[in-house]
Formats: sequence, structure tokens, C-alpha cells
Amino acid sequence: MQSESAGRPDSSKRYAYFVFTLLFLLYMFDYIDRMVVVSLFPFIKADWGLSDAQLGLLVSAVYWSILVFTLPTSILVDRWSRKYSVGLMATLWSLATAACALTRSFPQLFAARTAVGLGEAGYAPGGAAMLSALFPEESRARVQGLWNASIPLGSALGIALGGLIAQHWGWRHAFGLVALPGMIVALLFFRVKDYRTVDLVRTVGQGDNRRQVPMKIRDIALAFAANRTLLFNNLAFAACTFVTTSLLSWLPSYFNRLEGMAMDKAGLKSGSIMLLAIIGAPLGGWLADRWRRRTVRARLLLPALSSLLAAILLWVALGLLRGDAQYPVLLLCGVAASAFIPSAVAVTQDVVHPGLRAVSLSINIITQHILGSSIGPVFIGYLSDRHGLAAAMTILPAFSLVAAVLFFIGSFFYAGDLDRVEKVEIVL
Repeated sequence: MQSESAGRPDSSKRYAYFVFTLLFLLYMFDYIDRMVVVSLFPFIKADWGLSDAQLGLLVSAVYWSILVFTLPTSILVDRWSRKYSVGLMATLWSLATAACALTRSFPQLFAARTAVGLGEAGYAPGGAAMLSALFPEESRARVQGLWNASIPLGSALGIALGGLIAQHWGWRHAFGLVALPGMIVALLFFRVKDYRTVDLVRTVGQGDNRRQVPMKIRDIALAFAANRTLLFNNLAFAACTFVTTSLLSWLPSYFNRLEGMAMDKAGLKSGSIMLLAIIGAPLGGWLADRWRRRTVRARLLLPALSSLLAAILLWVALGLLRGDAQYPVLLLCGVAASAFIPSAVAVTQDVVHPGLRAVSLSINIITQHILGSSIGPVFIGYLSDRHGLAAAMTILPAFSLVAAVLFFIGSFFYAGDLDRVEKVEIVL
């Protein structure tokens, strides 16, 4: 049986990095379009008289839509085409973002934001599957770390650009202007070369009697249901995204209300904190791959440690400090709170059949959105309406601590689940 990287010629490296660049740009524009709305909260609130819970729903709408559509779109990615699926979805989310500028009521804007999520539903699974096929397993966390650095970059740009554009030209212009670049890159992606769809087969028998047979639905279901590494990894991921999505959504308003900052400055300050994740994600991936040379559990132990550090930093910053003393601690949070991402994404690719990688990440996304991203912003908004935003934010360290414990437990099952993965050749 061949290893997955056996068929990867040196000549494909240039293609791999070309695809990586396009995927990086698309992920960046994905998060610009996703997060631009948070800097527009005060402007939309003033125009339409919305509550904080309703504002939080404009973020959660994207995640609920992703939650519903990520599994069917990921099946399309795995069984049909990576490049066409990604290109079509990027075009859709860009058009939906532009449509937000034309809305005239909260229900219309909520519907347009839902359409943004529909476009984004299968992008991360499709991109992760392509990168896992194009780069060797031993550098998977590092590559995922570099790719996921586009998330904080896009989030920071979306938050910063939203506040600046809205302050000078109005909040509708912010949606329209950020939609155009993603549409251009989406059209370019249709020209890339895809890898051949991987057959869903499994090896049975021993010795000379070993043979490959098609996987049945029961086999596919068991590949996920019996995988304890994925269970703990996905639950921990959800706890982490509850924290990061809540921070992305509410930090601009937090600084606006507690420090009296204008929204453009509050957006820039918040963006700078989340931008530090551009260090945390690649650093987390690099450290995990280095540590993995000594212990195979590293891709779960590193997120456990980074989540514990994030819990401590958040507790100090949000519970004990204010003003100038708080800011540098929050900057460190931006690094620590994102270091889990590359390893946790790599784990979803490591311990499953190569023909099910997009589906594996989609299950991770469903879990994180049900238990994390989709409820974090609206739950913080709910608590803010009743107890104030400062008090609402102090619950976040507890979720980081839970994530640390779950990652640590999952690390004990990783080696066994990795050994059971089918090794196949990827053909470009």
C-alpha cells in the first residue's frame, strides 16, 4: 500500500504554492465579509433601533447557515470537485455580502447574512482537503497554520475597514466595497488544477489475502462515530470558537462603551488584538509539527497548552484590568487564543480516510457552530442586555479552560486512530 505522498512529484510544488496563495486570499476575504458587520453594529443600531441580541444574530446567522449546509456541500467537495465547489461558493458569498448593502430592514439584512453563510459553508472543508493532498503529512499543521493565518488577517481587516468606511461614507458602503475582491479571486480559482477524486475503499484481510473493498454507509459512519480523537478534538474546537467569535463580535463595542472610543478607533484597536493571531496560528502549527517529531500526541497537546494559557490571559485581562494595562494582555490573548487552530484542523485530516477529509472538517464545523460560534455572539449579547457587556465577557476564560481539558483527553487516543487510517495515493 502506497503512502499518500508517494505520487507527489517535485514539479507539483509550484502548483501547490499557487493553490495555497489563492486559498489564503479566499479565506482572508471570507473573514473580511463575515466580520465586517461587527464594526457596523453602532451604526445599524442607531438607524434601526436594534437590541444587542439582534446585533449578535447578524453574526450568528452566518454560522447557523454554515451549520446547516456544511455537510452537504462538503460531500459535494469530496465526491465531485474541489475547485468548482470552492469557486462557486466564493462567488455566492461575495454576491450575498454586496446584497447586504441594499437591505432596508433587519429581516432583510438577516436573510442576506444567512446567504453569506451558505456560500461559506463548504469553503474551509474544501480548502483543507486540497492542502492536505498537496503537502506532506509531516508538515500538515505548519501549512494549516500558515493558511489559517488568513482568518485573523481577514477578521482584523474586516473590523478595521468596516469602522473606517462606515464612519466616512456610511455602513452600506462597507458591505459593497469589501465584496468585490473576493469575487475576483473566486473567478481565478476556476482555473486551478484539481486532484482526482479519491475512491472510498477500505482494506480487508491479512497477508496475501489483503484486498480493497468499497466502503458502505455503515463503514463511513463508524469511521467518525468510533473515532474518539475526533470527538474530543471537535468539542474542544467548539469551546475555543465560542471564545474567539465572541471576542471578534464584541470587542469593538466593548471598547466603545467602556472607554468611550469612536467606533473607527475601537475597530482598529480590536482589529490589532485579533490580528496578533496572524502570529499565533503559524506559530502553533510550527511548534506542533516540531514537537510531533518527539511525540505523536503533539497536535493535541499543543492546543491544550495554548488554550490553558488563553484562559489565564483572558481571566486577567477581562476580570482584573482596564484601560492601558489591559491592552497588552489582550494582545497576548490574540496570539494564544489562535494557536490551537492549525493543529486541531490537521487532526481532522490526519485520522480519517483521505476520501472523507472535507466531510471530516465539515463535522468539526457543525460541532463548533452548534456549541460555539453560532451561540457565542448572541449569548454574550443576551447577557450584555441584562448585566452589561463587561460582565458578560468575563465568562470567556471558562470556555478556554474547558477546551484545554478536552484537547488533553483527546491526545491519548490520537496514535491509535492514526494507525487505522487507510493510506492511499493522491493523483493530481
